[in-house]
Amino acid sequence: GRAVQARRCPGARTRDRAMKKLRIIIADDHSMIRQGVRGVIESRPDWKLCGEADNGRDAVQAVGLWTPHLVLMDLSMPGMNGIEAIMDIKRRYPETRVLVLTIHKTDEYIHESLRAGADGYILKDATHDELRVAVRSVLSGKTYLSPDISSKVINGYLGTGSSDVGGSQWDTLTHREREVLKLVAEGHPNKYIADYYCLSVKTVEKHRSNLMKKLDLHNASMLTAYAIEKGLLAY
Repeated sequence: GRAVQARRCPGARTRDRAMKKLRIIIADDHSMIRQGVRGVIESRPDWKLCGEADNGRDAVQAVGLWTPHLVLMDLSMPGMNGIEAIMDIKRRYPETRVLVLTIHKTDEYIHESLRAGADGYILKDATHDELRVAVRSVLSGKTYLSPDISSKVINGYLGTGSSDVGGSQWDTLTHREREVLKLVAEGHPNKYIADYYCLSVKTVEKHRSNLMKKLDLHNASMLTAYAIEKGLLAY
């Protein structure tokens, strides 16, 4: 597609690897937004902007072309929208991290984004400093949610409804499950959690499975959002 812009010459990917640069793609149909984000990315010597797209389909194509570490994804784009693109990227390239960058702060958009597999959610009115924090967090394996997203919104998209319901779900968790939840929310892999608590990886996987089942949350991003709401960690 015309919006897939290669910003490097052939062989640059090999050099990036040698320099340990982290490759990033921007997908947004507004050129001014892309320009602003480009400035933030290029201000860091360890980050490399390797492509841009102005719709979801081209974003997926760009991921296949450049195998980036991170995609900054708008939600409202022509053709394939951001939610559809996130689902496609996560199905084809599960190692690629996705940070949603959007104007939408309603529970519906947040809910759909995280269910699609997004690893973070930040609003377009965020400062450049916050965007850097969000990108760094998501690249390091954590989930980032913009502080502007209130606890009320988080409650809504997690489907916990009233605090009573959320409390009853919380009460079903064992002490160990709560401990595992905190480390999952901090972005630690199963092996780290297993070593930390002197457990087998299989046991940690069982705890994660129980957490998701009890809370009716279906990925690490949603577990992290729940942990934030419960005050287990904060940014």
